[in-house]
Amino acid sequence: MREITASGQTVEEAVLSALEQLNTTRDQVEIDVIDEGKKGVLGIFGSKPAIVKVARAKNPVQEAEKFIKEVTSNMNLNVELTTTVEGNHITYEMDGENIAIIIGKRGQTLNALQYLVHLAINKDSKDYFTVTLDAEGYRTRRKATLESLAIKMAEKAKRINKKVALEPMPAFERKIIHSTLQDNGGVSTYSDGIEPHRHIVIKP
Repeated sequence: MREITASGQTVEEAVLSALEQLNTTRDQVEIDVIDEGKKGVLGIFGSKPAIVKVARAKNPVQEAEKFIKEVTSNMNLNVELTTTVEGNHITYEMDGENIAIIIGKRGQTLNALQYLVHLAINKDSKDYFTVTLDAEGYRTRRKATLESLAIKMAEKAKRINKKVALEPMPAFERKIIHSTLQDNGGVSTYSDGIEPHRHIVIKP
């Protein structure tokens, strides 16, 4: 049961009645007061009960899980989902057959889906969440690839003594390049261009 309408002599009494029936606590629900009620004469004549509608608040983390399962199911993929919550950062790890379909070329499909999950989780939430969507450890492999690319391109920039522009990539991937080269004395890095074509330039 997700929602209940309850009545009582006061709004507070009606709310407590609803919480008891839903077997939950006040911080887990959304309360809608339908009628504040009326005490009436001597508390008897013309009195009207207070009526409230109490609904279990949606859990944004679980709602996002449902969204991922729905999208992957529409792609004819049977995906196992593991959710890790660290404060306000949520990691969803997907495993299953044909997972490469959901990764796409250089992770483009995965990045697009991650963006949609980020929108879905924050849609009705009072808190703000950041999201990492991963598929069979792709993010770790991609990070190693980007670190290796950063070092290789930094060496090239120093060797030819010219700026080197990398391919467009999302902000969280650009951050990996910046971090990898921040202590490299021979080069500096900056982002250039407008999304979705924003890219990193490595400058000797």
